[in-house]
Amino acid sequence: MPFTRRHFITTAAAALCCPVGVRALPLDMGWQHQTFPRKDSNSFTPGPRSITVQSNDSVSLLMRQLPQAQWGAVQANWKWDVSTTVPPTDLTRKGGDDRNLALYFVFLPARDATRLSGASARKVLGARAARMLIYTWGGDYPRGAVFNNPWLRGKGATVAMRPAGTGSHHETVDLHADFARAFDRDPGVLFGLALSADSDDTESRISAQISDLTLG
Repeated sequence: MPFTRRHFITTAAAALCCPVGVRALPLDMGWQHQTFPRKDSNSFTPGPRSITVQSNDSVSLLMRQLPQAQWGAVQANWKWDVSTTVPPTDLTRKGGDDRNLALYFVFLPARDATRLSGASARKVLGARAARMLIYTWGGDYPRGAVFNNPWLRGKGATVAMRPAGTGSHHETVDLHADFARAFDRDPGVLFGLALSADSDDTESRISAQISDLTLG
């Protein structure tokens, strides 16, 4: 089922389990569902420490803005699982770039972050000053390869993490090091995160989950 109020959960207990300086990101109703015109939408289901994703010839994303106390995060950790996968695709080709999961880290200059606080996901992702690192499970690329996202006009850099396929993996990333590889500019602040799955180009299906997402 998609997000409903009865799925609302707290993450205080999970946060207490994290080391000092590392904060669990709530996987609850604080994520905003962004759909796309003329496209069927994914189903995102929250759990105490995870979001389950079902994609069936569909595409959409969730986005969450971060509290100002987390704008300075430089590292992220998460676990993701895929049990039904799209085939490998060309992630540099607009309109043919299906992928199992993509986790976006959205950076903005501090001034723009203050101005866009509370804005819609569409407005944030479309902001001229926004830059996005997109850690992706899909395609067939060497781990760590970085290349432009075809939809974001130079504002988004895909970081290949896992090729298309099934499995379960833990990830740890250095956000500032990867940002420096992708963009010739100061990162500003980490304003928000987004999670997407994309199966519409290949008319295929995805069953996946992301869990234990922390920032530090």
